[in-house]
Amino acid sequence: MPSPLDSASALAAETTPLSRHGLLKFLIPSLLGVGLFLVPFSTGDTINIGMGLMADGLKALLGEALPAIATLVLCLSVLLTGIVKLTRPGWAREGMLRELFDVAPLWVIMRSLGALFALMTFFQVGPTVITASFTGGVMLNDLAPVLLTFFFFAAILLPFLVDFGFMEFIGSLVRTPFRIIFGLPGRSAIDATASWMGSGTVGVLITTQQYEQGFYNRREASAIATNFSIVSIAFALLVTSFIGINHLFVPFYLTVVVAGLVAAVIVPRLPPLSRKPNSYHEPVGCQIQEENTGNQNLLRYSLGMAVARAEQAPGPRQLLRHALFNVADIFFGLLPLVIAIGTVALVLAEFTPLFTWLSTPMVPVLEWMRVPEAEAAAPATLVGFADMFLPAVLASDIESELTRFVIACLSLTQLIYMSEIGALLLKSKIPLKLWELMVIFLLRTAITLPIIVVMGHWLVG
Repeated sequence: MPSPLDSASALAAETTPLSRHGLLKFLIPSLLGVGLFLVPFSTGDTINIGMGLMADGLKALLGEALPAIATLVLCLSVLLTGIVKLTRPGWAREGMLRELFDVAPLWVIMRSLGALFALMTFFQVGPTVITASFTGGVMLNDLAPVLLTFFFFAAILLPFLVDFGFMEFIGSLVRTPFRIIFGLPGRSAIDATASWMGSGTVGVLITTQQYEQGFYNRREASAIATNFSIVSIAFALLVTSFIGINHLFVPFYLTVVVAGLVAAVIVPRLPPLSRKPNSYHEPVGCQIQEENTGNQNLLRYSLGMAVARAEQAPGPRQLLRHALFNVADIFFGLLPLVIAIGTVALVLAEFTPLFTWLSTPMVPVLEWMRVPEAEAAAPATLVGFADMFLPAVLASDIESELTRFVIACLSLTQLIYMSEIGALLLKSKIPLKLWELMVIFLLRTAITLPIIVVMGHWLVG
Protein backbone atom coordinates (compact mmCIF):
# COMPACT_ATOMS: atom_id res chain seq x y z
CA MET A 1 0.00 0.00 0.00
CA PRO A 2 1.65 3.30 -1.06
CA SER A 3 2.14 5.82 1.70
CA PRO A 4 0.72 9.38 1.59
CA LEU A 5 4.22 10.59 0.72
CA ASP A 6 4.25 8.09 -2.16
CA SER A 7 0.93 9.28 -3.51
CA ALA A 8 1.92 12.91 -3.19
CA SER A 9 5.18 12.28 -5.06
CA ALA A 10 3.40 10.39 -7.83
CA LEU A 11 0.74 13.11 -8.16
CA ALA A 12 3.41 15.80 -8.27
CA ALA A 13 5.30 13.88 -10.92
CA GLU A 14 2.18 13.59 -13.09
CA THR A 15 0.52 17.01 -12.76
CA THR A 16 3.11 19.62 -11.79
CA PRO A 17 5.26 21.37 -14.41
CA LEU A 18 8.95 20.98 -13.74
CA SER A 19 10.07 24.25 -12.20
CA ARG A 20 13.55 25.63 -12.69
CA HIS A 21 14.07 25.70 -8.93
CA GLY A 22 13.03 22.06 -8.56
CA LEU A 23 15.22 20.92 -11.44
CA LEU A 24 18.23 22.73 -10.01
CA LYS A 25 17.56 21.30 -6.55
CA PHE A 26 17.59 17.84 -8.13
CA LEU A 27 20.44 18.33 -10.60
CA ILE A 28 23.10 20.16 -8.58
CA PRO A 29 23.30 17.85 -5.52
CA SER A 30 22.71 14.73 -7.64
CA LEU A 31 25.45 15.58 -10.15
CA LEU A 32 27.76 16.25 -7.21
CA GLY A 33 26.86 12.86 -5.75
CA VAL A 34 27.39 11.11 -9.09
CA GLY A 35 30.75 12.83 -9.47
CA LEU A 36 31.84 11.79 -5.99
CA PHE A 37 30.59 8.19 -6.00
CA LEU A 38 30.01 6.89 -9.51
CA VAL A 39 32.60 8.44 -11.84
CA PRO A 40 35.90 6.53 -11.93
CA PHE A 41 39.17 8.10 -12.96
CA SER A 42 42.81 7.06 -13.09
CA THR A 43 45.30 8.23 -10.49
CA GLY A 44 48.71 6.85 -11.32
CA ASP A 45 48.38 3.09 -11.66
CA THR A 46 45.03 2.83 -9.88
CA ILE A 47 41.37 3.64 -10.52
CA ASN A 48 39.54 5.69 -7.89
CA ILE A 49 36.45 7.83 -7.30
CA GLY A 50 36.22 11.35 -5.90
CA MET A 51 35.16 10.26 -2.43
CA GLY A 52 37.89 7.63 -2.37
CA LEU A 53 40.47 10.24 -3.29
CA MET A 54 39.31 12.40 -0.38
CA ALA A 55 39.54 9.40 1.95
CA ASP A 56 43.04 8.61 0.67
CA GLY A 57 44.04 12.21 1.28
CA LEU A 58 42.83 12.10 4.88
CA LYS A 59 44.55 8.75 5.36
CA ALA A 60 47.83 10.19 4.05
CA LEU A 61 47.43 13.25 6.29
CA LEU A 62 46.84 11.27 9.49
CA GLY A 63 49.22 8.48 8.46
CA GLU A 64 50.56 6.36 11.30
CA ALA A 65 48.25 8.03 13.82
CA LEU A 66 45.19 6.20 12.44
CA PRO A 67 45.69 2.91 14.36
CA ALA A 68 45.98 4.95 17.59
CA ILE A 69 42.87 6.94 16.66
CA ALA A 70 41.00 3.69 15.92
CA THR A 71 42.05 2.25 19.29
CA LEU A 72 40.87 5.42 21.05
CA VAL A 73 37.53 5.31 19.22
CA LEU A 74 37.03 1.66 20.20
CA CYS A 75 37.78 2.40 23.85
CA LEU A 76 35.42 5.39 23.82
CA SER A 77 32.71 3.16 22.39
CA VAL A 78 33.02 0.76 25.32
CA LEU A 79 33.28 3.59 27.86
CA LEU A 80 30.22 5.48 26.63
CA THR A 81 28.21 2.26 26.22
CA GLY A 82 29.11 1.27 29.80
CA ILE A 83 28.11 4.69 31.17
CA VAL A 84 24.74 4.59 29.40
CA LYS A 85 23.98 0.99 30.41
CA LEU A 86 24.96 1.49 34.05
CA THR A 87 23.88 5.06 34.90
CA ARG A 88 21.08 5.78 32.40
CA PRO A 89 21.98 9.48 31.98
CA GLY A 90 19.30 11.90 30.80
CA TRP A 91 21.09 12.72 27.53
CA ALA A 92 20.79 9.10 26.38
CA ARG A 93 17.25 8.22 27.46
CA GLU A 94 15.75 8.79 24.02
CA GLY A 95 16.60 9.59 20.44
CA MET A 96 19.76 8.86 18.49
CA LEU A 97 22.12 8.70 21.47
CA ARG A 98 20.03 6.03 23.13
CA GLU A 99 19.94 4.06 19.87
CA LEU A 100 23.72 4.39 19.61
CA PHE A 101 24.77 3.41 23.13
CA ASP A 102 21.85 1.58 24.82
CA VAL A 103 22.47 -1.65 22.91
CA ALA A 104 21.76 -5.32 23.57
CA PRO A 105 24.21 -7.35 25.72
CA LEU A 106 25.62 -9.16 22.64
CA TRP A 107 26.72 -5.86 21.11
CA VAL A 108 28.23 -4.73 24.43
CA ILE A 109 30.34 -7.91 24.40
CA MET A 110 31.37 -7.38 20.76
CA ARG A 111 32.34 -3.76 21.40
CA SER A 112 34.38 -4.85 24.41
CA LEU A 113 36.13 -7.56 22.38
CA GLY A 114 36.90 -5.10 19.58
CA ALA A 115 38.47 -2.66 22.01
CA LEU A 116 40.39 -5.43 23.79
CA PHE A 117 41.81 -6.81 20.51
CA ALA A 118 42.79 -3.31 19.40
CA LEU A 119 44.57 -2.53 22.69
CA MET A 120 46.41 -5.86 22.63
CA THR A 121 47.50 -5.34 19.02
CA PHE A 122 48.45 -1.68 19.41
CA PHE A 123 50.59 -2.29 22.50
CA GLN A 124 51.67 -5.79 21.35
CA VAL A 125 50.53 -7.37 24.62
CA GLY A 126 48.96 -10.80 24.83
CA PRO A 127 48.81 -13.95 22.69
CA THR A 128 50.52 -13.85 19.30
CA VAL A 129 47.41 -15.29 17.65
CA ILE A 130 45.71 -11.94 18.38
CA THR A 131 48.61 -9.50 18.00
CA ALA A 132 50.26 -10.99 14.89
CA SER A 133 50.62 -8.76 11.85
CA PHE A 134 48.40 -11.08 9.80
CA THR A 135 45.53 -11.24 12.33
CA GLY A 136 45.01 -8.30 14.70
CA GLY A 137 47.57 -6.30 12.75
CA VAL A 138 45.57 -6.62 9.53
CA MET A 139 42.43 -5.41 11.27
CA LEU A 140 43.95 -2.52 13.24
CA ASN A 141 46.75 -1.33 10.96
CA ASP A 142 45.33 -2.08 7.52
CA LEU A 143 41.53 -2.22 7.64
CA ALA A 144 40.61 0.19 10.47
CA PRO A 145 42.37 3.21 8.87
CA VAL A 146 40.53 2.56 5.60
CA LEU A 147 37.18 2.26 7.37
CA LEU A 148 37.72 5.40 9.45
CA THR A 149 38.61 7.60 6.49
CA PHE A 150 36.35 6.00 3.89
CA PHE A 151 33.20 5.92 6.00
CA PHE A 152 33.80 9.42 7.37
CA PHE A 153 33.37 10.90 3.91
CA ALA A 154 30.81 8.31 2.76
CA ALA A 155 28.45 9.08 5.65
CA ILE A 156 28.72 12.84 5.11
CA LEU A 157 28.52 12.90 1.30
CA LEU A 158 26.05 10.07 0.63
CA PRO A 159 22.94 12.31 0.95
CA PHE A 160 23.93 14.04 -2.31
CA LEU A 161 23.45 10.71 -4.08
CA VAL A 162 20.34 9.38 -2.31
CA ASP A 163 18.32 12.30 -0.87
CA PHE A 164 17.84 14.67 -3.82
CA GLY A 165 16.03 12.54 -6.38
CA PHE A 166 18.77 10.65 -8.23
CA MET A 167 17.62 7.29 -6.85
CA GLU A 168 14.05 8.06 -7.98
CA PHE A 169 15.24 9.18 -11.43
CA ILE A 170 17.31 6.05 -12.15
CA GLY A 171 14.83 3.79 -10.37
CA SER A 172 11.96 4.90 -12.58
CA LEU A 173 14.06 4.64 -15.75
CA VAL A 174 15.27 1.07 -15.20
CA ARG A 175 12.41 -0.24 -13.10
CA THR A 176 11.08 -2.68 -15.71
CA PRO A 177 14.33 -4.52 -16.56
CA PHE A 178 15.39 -4.72 -12.91
CA ARG A 179 11.98 -6.08 -11.87
CA ILE A 180 12.01 -8.65 -14.67
CA ILE A 181 15.64 -9.76 -14.36
CA PHE A 182 16.33 -9.43 -10.63
CA GLY A 183 12.91 -8.96 -9.04
CA LEU A 184 14.22 -5.73 -7.46
CA PRO A 185 13.48 -1.98 -7.63
CA GLY A 186 15.27 -0.03 -10.34
CA ARG A 187 16.98 2.18 -7.77
CA SER A 188 19.09 -0.83 -6.74
CA ALA A 189 21.11 -0.16 -9.90
CA ILE A 190 22.68 2.70 -7.95
CA ASP A 191 23.85 0.28 -5.23
CA ALA A 192 25.55 -1.89 -7.82
CA THR A 193 27.21 1.03 -9.60
CA ALA A 194 28.45 2.57 -6.33
CA SER A 195 29.93 -0.80 -5.36
CA TRP A 196 31.65 -1.33 -8.72
CA MET A 197 33.13 2.16 -8.82
CA GLY A 198 33.76 2.75 -5.13
CA SER A 199 33.42 -0.03 -2.59
CA GLY A 200 31.11 -2.85 -1.59
CA THR A 201 30.77 -1.23 1.83
CA VAL A 202 29.38 1.92 0.19
CA GLY A 203 26.80 -0.25 -1.56
CA VAL A 204 25.77 -1.80 1.78
CA LEU A 205 25.62 1.66 3.37
CA ILE A 206 23.30 2.87 0.59
CA THR A 207 21.12 -0.25 0.93
CA THR A 208 20.90 0.12 4.70
CA GLN A 209 19.83 3.75 4.49
CA GLN A 210 17.30 3.05 1.72
CA TYR A 211 15.80 0.21 3.81
CA GLU A 212 15.57 2.35 6.93
CA GLN A 213 13.90 5.13 4.90
CA GLY A 214 11.26 2.77 3.47
CA PHE A 215 12.48 2.49 -0.13
CA TYR A 216 13.34 -1.23 0.05
CA ASN A 217 11.33 -3.92 1.78
CA ARG A 218 12.97 -6.68 3.85
CA ARG A 219 13.36 -9.10 0.94
CA GLU A 220 14.70 -6.46 -1.42
CA ALA A 221 17.20 -5.02 1.07
CA SER A 222 18.49 -8.48 1.98
CA ALA A 223 18.86 -9.49 -1.68
CA ILE A 224 20.54 -6.23 -2.75
CA ALA A 225 23.00 -6.16 0.15
CA THR A 226 24.14 -9.75 -0.43
CA ASN A 227 24.19 -9.76 -4.24
CA PHE A 228 25.01 -6.27 -5.48
CA SER A 229 27.60 -5.01 -2.97
CA ILE A 230 30.57 -6.30 -4.91
CA VAL A 231 34.13 -5.11 -4.38
CA SER A 232 35.38 -2.15 -6.38
CA ILE A 233 37.39 -2.15 -9.59
CA ALA A 234 40.25 -0.72 -7.54
CA PHE A 235 40.27 -3.75 -5.23
CA ALA A 236 39.96 -6.07 -8.22
CA LEU A 237 43.14 -4.51 -9.61
CA LEU A 238 44.83 -5.04 -6.25
CA VAL A 239 43.87 -8.74 -6.25
CA THR A 240 45.09 -9.36 -9.80
CA SER A 241 48.36 -7.58 -9.06
CA PHE A 242 48.95 -9.54 -5.84
CA ILE A 243 48.13 -12.90 -7.39
CA GLY A 244 50.17 -12.25 -10.53
CA ILE A 245 47.53 -12.13 -13.26
CA ASN A 246 47.55 -8.42 -14.15
CA HIS A 247 47.88 -9.30 -17.83
CA LEU A 248 44.54 -11.12 -17.59
CA PHE A 249 42.57 -8.27 -16.00
CA VAL A 250 40.06 -7.84 -18.85
CA PRO A 251 39.02 -11.54 -19.02
CA PHE A 252 39.25 -11.64 -15.22
CA TYR A 253 36.79 -8.79 -14.70
CA LEU A 254 34.54 -10.00 -17.51
CA THR A 255 34.32 -13.35 -15.71
CA VAL A 256 33.55 -11.64 -12.39
CA VAL A 257 30.75 -9.58 -13.97
CA VAL A 258 29.16 -12.54 -15.78
CA ALA A 259 29.31 -14.86 -12.75
CA GLY A 260 28.11 -12.08 -10.43
CA LEU A 261 25.12 -11.24 -12.61
CA VAL A 262 24.07 -14.89 -12.86
CA ALA A 263 24.30 -15.23 -9.07
CA ALA A 264 22.29 -12.00 -8.63
CA VAL A 265 19.51 -13.51 -10.75
CA ILE A 266 19.44 -16.91 -9.02
CA VAL A 267 20.33 -16.42 -5.33
CA PRO A 268 17.46 -14.01 -4.43
CA ARG A 269 15.01 -16.60 -5.79
CA LEU A 270 16.31 -19.28 -3.39
CA PRO A 271 15.93 -19.62 0.39
CA PRO A 272 16.77 -17.91 2.68
CA LEU A 273 16.35 -14.70 0.62
CA SER A 274 13.17 -15.83 -1.14
CA ARG A 275 11.52 -16.39 2.25
CA LYS A 276 12.10 -12.84 3.45
CA PRO A 277 8.81 -10.94 3.81
CA ASN A 278 7.87 -8.07 1.50
CA SER A 279 7.16 -5.86 4.51
CA TYR A 280 8.87 -2.54 5.13
CA HIS A 281 10.76 -1.07 8.09
CA GLU A 282 7.94 -0.38 10.58
CA PRO A 283 8.82 3.16 11.71
CA VAL A 284 8.51 4.52 8.15
CA GLY A 285 6.53 2.02 6.05
CA CYS A 286 6.59 1.97 2.24
CA GLN A 287 7.94 5.17 0.69
CA ILE A 288 8.72 3.99 -2.86
CA GLN A 289 6.92 4.83 -6.09
CA GLU A 290 8.55 3.80 -9.37
CA GLU A 291 5.49 2.98 -11.48
CA ASN A 292 4.53 5.32 -14.31
CA THR A 293 0.86 5.77 -13.48
CA GLY A 294 0.15 8.43 -16.07
CA ASN A 295 0.42 8.79 -19.82
CA GLN A 296 3.74 10.66 -19.78
CA ASN A 297 6.87 9.39 -21.45
CA LEU A 298 9.30 7.59 -19.18
CA LEU A 299 11.95 10.33 -19.06
CA ARG A 300 9.42 13.04 -18.17
CA TYR A 301 7.89 10.88 -15.47
CA SER A 302 11.30 9.99 -14.01
CA LEU A 303 12.28 13.66 -13.90
CA GLY A 304 8.99 14.45 -12.18
CA MET A 305 9.63 11.81 -9.52
CA ALA A 306 13.17 13.10 -9.00
CA VAL A 307 12.08 16.72 -8.64
CA ALA A 308 9.27 15.78 -6.26
CA ARG A 309 11.79 13.94 -4.07
CA ALA A 310 14.27 16.83 -4.22
CA GLU A 311 11.57 19.27 -3.09
CA GLN A 312 11.07 17.14 0.04
CA ALA A 313 14.79 16.73 0.76
CA PRO A 314 15.95 17.53 4.32
CA GLY A 315 17.42 20.95 5.01
CA PRO A 316 21.12 21.55 5.72
CA ARG A 317 20.74 21.31 9.51
CA GLN A 318 18.85 18.00 9.36
CA LEU A 319 21.30 16.61 6.79
CA LEU A 320 24.24 17.55 8.99
CA ARG A 321 22.58 16.02 12.06
CA HIS A 322 21.96 12.72 10.29
CA ALA A 323 25.44 12.72 8.76
CA LEU A 324 27.08 13.17 12.17
CA PHE A 325 24.92 10.40 13.63
CA ASN A 326 25.89 8.09 10.76
CA VAL A 327 29.58 8.83 11.37
CA ALA A 328 29.16 8.17 15.10
CA ASP A 329 27.21 4.97 14.41
CA ILE A 330 29.98 3.69 12.13
CA PHE A 331 32.81 4.68 14.47
CA PHE A 332 31.25 3.55 17.77
CA GLY A 333 28.98 0.75 16.51
CA LEU A 334 30.39 -0.77 13.34
CA LEU A 335 34.16 -0.44 13.84
CA PRO A 336 34.26 -2.49 17.10
CA LEU A 337 32.16 -5.21 15.47
CA VAL A 338 34.43 -5.37 12.41
CA ILE A 339 37.57 -5.58 14.57
CA ALA A 340 36.08 -8.27 16.84
CA ILE A 341 34.60 -10.51 14.14
CA GLY A 342 37.45 -9.94 11.69
CA THR A 343 40.16 -10.78 14.22
CA VAL A 344 38.42 -13.99 15.30
CA ALA A 345 37.88 -15.00 11.66
CA LEU A 346 41.53 -14.38 10.78
CA VAL A 347 42.72 -16.32 13.85
CA LEU A 348 40.58 -19.29 12.77
CA ALA A 349 41.89 -19.03 9.22
CA GLU A 350 45.58 -18.61 10.08
CA PHE A 351 46.05 -20.68 13.26
CA THR A 352 43.57 -23.53 12.94
CA PRO A 353 42.92 -26.18 10.27
CA LEU A 354 39.21 -25.29 10.30
CA PHE A 355 38.99 -24.06 6.71
CA THR A 356 41.22 -26.91 5.49
CA TRP A 357 38.83 -29.41 7.08
CA LEU A 358 35.74 -27.63 5.77
CA SER A 359 37.18 -27.44 2.27
CA THR A 360 38.04 -31.15 1.99
CA PRO A 361 34.88 -31.91 -0.06
CA MET A 362 35.99 -29.22 -2.53
CA VAL A 363 39.07 -31.21 -3.62
CA PRO A 364 37.21 -33.81 -5.72
CA VAL A 365 34.93 -31.08 -7.08
CA LEU A 366 37.90 -29.05 -8.33
CA GLU A 367 39.56 -32.16 -9.70
CA TRP A 368 36.36 -33.06 -11.58
CA MET A 369 36.35 -29.52 -13.03
CA ARG A 370 39.98 -30.08 -14.16
CA VAL A 371 41.36 -27.28 -11.97
CA PRO A 372 45.11 -27.91 -11.42
CA GLU A 373 46.53 -28.16 -7.87
CA ALA A 374 43.05 -28.82 -6.48
CA GLU A 375 44.27 -29.75 -2.99
CA ALA A 376 46.17 -26.48 -2.59
CA ALA A 377 43.28 -24.47 -4.03
CA ALA A 378 40.47 -26.03 -1.98
CA PRO A 379 40.95 -23.99 1.25
CA ALA A 380 40.99 -20.77 -0.80
CA THR A 381 37.49 -21.53 -2.07
CA LEU A 382 35.97 -21.15 1.41
CA VAL A 383 38.35 -18.99 3.42
CA GLY A 384 36.89 -15.90 1.76
CA PHE A 385 34.06 -16.06 4.29
CA ALA A 386 36.56 -14.80 6.86
CA ASP A 387 38.18 -12.08 4.76
CA MET A 388 38.03 -11.16 1.08
CA PHE A 389 41.82 -10.97 0.66
CA LEU A 390 42.66 -14.33 2.24
CA PRO A 391 41.92 -16.41 -0.90
CA ALA A 392 44.48 -14.33 -2.83
CA VAL A 393 47.02 -14.83 -0.03
CA LEU A 394 46.52 -18.62 -0.03
CA ALA A 395 46.59 -18.86 -3.84
CA SER A 396 49.59 -16.61 -4.44
CA ASP A 397 52.04 -19.56 -4.24
CA ILE A 398 50.04 -21.79 -6.60
CA GLU A 399 51.92 -22.30 -9.87
CA SER A 400 48.95 -22.84 -12.18
CA GLU A 401 47.80 -19.58 -13.74
CA LEU A 402 44.36 -21.05 -14.38
CA THR A 403 43.94 -21.98 -10.71
CA ARG A 404 45.02 -18.52 -9.55
CA PHE A 405 42.57 -17.01 -12.04
CA VAL A 406 39.72 -19.16 -10.69
CA ILE A 407 40.46 -18.36 -7.04
CA ALA A 408 40.80 -14.63 -7.72
CA CYS A 409 37.48 -14.51 -9.58
CA LEU A 410 35.72 -16.60 -6.94
CA SER A 411 36.95 -14.39 -4.09
CA LEU A 412 35.29 -11.37 -5.74
CA THR A 413 31.97 -13.07 -6.51
CA GLN A 414 31.38 -14.67 -3.10
CA LEU A 415 30.76 -11.20 -1.60
CA ILE A 416 30.03 -12.24 2.00
CA TYR A 417 33.15 -11.85 4.12
CA MET A 418 32.87 -11.39 7.86
CA SER A 419 35.79 -9.01 8.36
CA GLU A 420 33.81 -6.19 6.74
CA ILE A 421 30.60 -6.78 4.72
CA GLY A 422 29.32 -9.50 7.06
CA ALA A 423 29.93 -7.39 10.16
CA LEU A 424 28.27 -4.39 8.52
CA LEU A 425 25.17 -6.43 7.65
CA LEU A 426 24.88 -7.93 11.14
CA LYS A 427 25.15 -4.43 12.61
CA SER A 428 22.49 -3.00 10.27
CA LYS A 429 18.71 -3.21 10.63
CA ILE A 430 18.50 -5.40 7.52
CA PRO A 431 17.07 -8.73 8.79
CA LEU A 432 19.98 -11.08 8.08
CA LYS A 433 21.37 -13.62 10.56
CA LEU A 434 24.84 -15.16 10.65
CA TRP A 435 23.63 -18.59 9.49
CA GLU A 436 21.81 -16.94 6.58
CA LEU A 437 25.00 -15.16 5.52
CA MET A 438 26.81 -18.52 5.60
CA VAL A 439 24.14 -20.14 3.42
CA ILE A 440 24.21 -17.23 0.94
CA PHE A 441 28.02 -17.44 0.79
CA LEU A 442 27.82 -21.17 -0.02
CA LEU A 443 25.07 -20.63 -2.60
CA ARG A 444 27.09 -17.95 -4.35
CA THR A 445 30.13 -20.25 -4.30
CA ALA A 446 28.16 -23.16 -5.78
CA ILE A 447 26.62 -20.99 -8.52
CA THR A 448 29.64 -18.91 -9.55
CA LEU A 449 32.41 -21.55 -9.35
CA PRO A 450 31.28 -23.60 -12.39
CA ILE A 451 30.83 -20.42 -14.45
CA ILE A 452 34.28 -19.16 -13.46
CA VAL A 453 35.94 -22.49 -14.23
CA VAL A 454 34.27 -22.75 -17.66
CA MET A 455 35.26 -19.19 -18.56
CA GLY A 456 38.73 -19.78 -17.13
CA HIS A 457 39.27 -22.81 -19.36
CA TRP A 458 38.01 -20.77 -22.32
CA LEU A 459 39.86 -17.50 -21.68
CA VAL A 460 43.02 -18.67 -19.91
CA GLY A 461 43.38 -22.27 -21.12
